[in-house]
Amino acid sequence: MTGENAQPKASHYIGGQYVEDTDGKVFESLYPATGQPVARVHSATDAIVEKALASARDAQSAWAETPGFERGRILLKAAEILRKRNDEIARVETLDTGKAIQETLYVDAVSAADNMEYFGHLAATLTSEHIPLNPTSFAYTLREPLGVVAGIGAWNYPIQVASWKAAPSLALGNALVFKPSEMTPLTALILAEVMTEAGLPDGLFNVVQGMGDVGAQLVSSPIVDKVTLTGSVPTGAKVMASAAESLKHVTLELGGKSPLIIFDDADLENAVSGALMANFYSSGQVCSNGTRVFVQDGIREAFTQRLIERTTAIKLGDPLDPDTQMGPMISKRQAEIVAGYIAKGLTEGATLLTGGERQTVSGCEAGEFITPAIFSALRDDATIVREEIFGPVMCLLEFSAEEDVIARANDTEFGLAAGVFTRDLARAHRVITKLQAGTTWINNFNVTPVGVPFGGHKRSGIGRENAEAAVAYYSQIKSVYVEMGDVDAPY
Repeated sequence: MTGENAQPKASHYIGGQYVEDTDGKVFESLYPATGQPVARVHSATDAIVEKALASARDAQSAWAETPGFERGRILLKAAEILRKRNDEIARVETLDTGKAIQETLYVDAVSAADNMEYFGHLAATLTSEHIPLNPTSFAYTLREPLGVVAGIGAWNYPIQVASWKAAPSLALGNALVFKPSEMTPLTALILAEVMTEAGLPDGLFNVVQGMGDVGAQLVSSPIVDKVTLTGSVPTGAKVMASAAESLKHVTLELGGKSPLIIFDDADLENAVSGALMANFYSSGQVCSNGTRVFVQDGIREAFTQRLIERTTAIKLGDPLDPDTQMGPMISKRQAEIVAGYIAKGLTEGATLLTGGERQTVSGCEAGEFITPAIFSALRDDATIVREEIFGPVMCLLEFSAEEDVIARANDTEFGLAAGVFTRDLARAHRVITKLQAGTTWINNFNVTPVGVPFGGHKRSGIGRENAEAAVAYYSQIKSVYVEMGDVDAPY
């Protein structure tokens, strides 16, 4: 998979090898900067999905009996291979997503490798609990895998999301059938190749392509014991409803409309950097983005001026150009959604301080480029303040009092992320504890180390990805009572 042609050997990866079924509907991966296809794959037929599920089921029991340190050794080897193939994977990820190569070289496959490494080390450390009861009895616990996990990925961070689900699944003795987004089908296949090369037994990590119907087939399958999804709130609700019919375990990492609060005493340049990272990285297509930026009165003018200066300097261009800082929207449809929200903001009376325009890039004329937009003079009930846009659109909101901004920040159905910038660390910790969000930052934003749990509150999700917290969501506890004395009965 190199060059402008990123065509994989086949569409699916099952039982340790590429598999094709040309009866499946053909769909294309388009390079968002040019609209040209870089690969064509077939959607999984019912037979392909069932083959992948059967392969996972048949391989899982032996994997569950494999000692944790042996499972971990394979994940550590996978991390090593991912790092060696980083540049190649980054290029394919850029072709698939349209994200700037300066992002994918340092975040996407790197994050996947970090995940494999973390859970590779963790797999050998998981131990049971001994519970003394009395002189003749005791109990102990066993942490056991759930079985077969169905993973459904998102298009904005394809290999990262795949690894976030694969690493804990495999470390804890599960098998995984993963469906990437139909918009970004490629790097999950590379991850599957890497796992096989690292020594993962066949059948434990399978990849099937397809649309929502393929995901629905996975979720409803009696073979599947757990579903883990990264996606939108409406999709998450459908997945949860389907999984509830058979009481499957579910982890959902969904959308957000996260607040970022800038207090008067914040370091100006750092606060501006945080706001930029919270809104414009990956062309604004990040679920945790802090798109509601609350700025306190005393710093508002200086913050706004510097924010506009740095925003207008962002370089849009061909994502494969190392100098490009922002690529296009993932698709024409997504660009139309973002443009619609920008128009709605203007219609509802907001002031567009900069950006929000379609831009033509030489050599990438078919790409859907939108200059990063900053709105001010907004009401809290404005559409662009309430709804997730998933594009480079920042909403600046004014505030005076701490209590007021906390209430306004929490006035949303979402609860994925939140951030605070201030030099007053007592205030920072005080405010963070009152914000209704699962992932928060003080004097930074959108940093997601693998050793820190990631997930949301309210309608932004259920469960946690990453860190030791993920162990609880990819395993189950068995309690064992041991009696060494006589057993009395009342009859």
